[in-house]
Amino acid sequence: MPEQVQAPHLEQCGTPSAWLQGRCVTPNCPRWLRSDVMRSLRGVLLFKLGVMAAAAFVRRAVPSQGDEESDELRLVAIFNGITLASRAKAFTGGSMLAWYGGIDVDLREVELAPEARLSLNTLFGGIAIKTPPGWRVESELKAIAGGIDTRTSPDDPDAPVLTLTGTALFGGIAVRAKGTTNEPAPAADGPLARDTAE
Repeated sequence: MPEQVQAPHLEQCGTPSAWLQGRCVTPNCPRWLRSDVMRSLRGVLLFKLGVMAAAAFVRRAVPSQGDEESDELRLVAIFNGITLASRAKAFTGGSMLAWYGGIDVDLREVELAPEARLSLNTLFGGIAIKTPPGWRVESELKAIAGGIDTRTSPDDPDAPVLTLTGTALFGGIAVRAKGTTNEPAPAADGPLARDTAE
């Protein structure tokens, strides 16, 4: 029966199962095979697999609902992105969840219903919303190691009101007032602008 020849690193550290369990059996074992390093790598791997399994479950359990004409939106972006330009006639709000994903919604052609409310939540993701300049946006958003930017607040007390609630956890939420989609883009100027005139 021929002798089995093992690679030098196998002879130093025992069996592969000893590596995976973090038990290196010799003092001259490489650092990356020592128990503290393997334990950390195993923890990171298990965490990542757990997050991916949870995301896959949530993605199937909570699908996105709504389209360009819907008065209520339920958008869920998990490990992907969603772009939507709404044209709803009586937008009441809804919810958006971005988990390792992104959502970009254009509400500039929407007619807002009274007491419209939109719940926005991010977890390592981002949500960007464009609103018409005439809307008043009341923000009840909270950030935990994330960012929130709401730059839409006309002083008109009779302006349509959109109330925002939710949390940005290690993510970002941006709500900006933009002109209508039919307006031409402003001309670029400054040192980085290209001169396109012939």
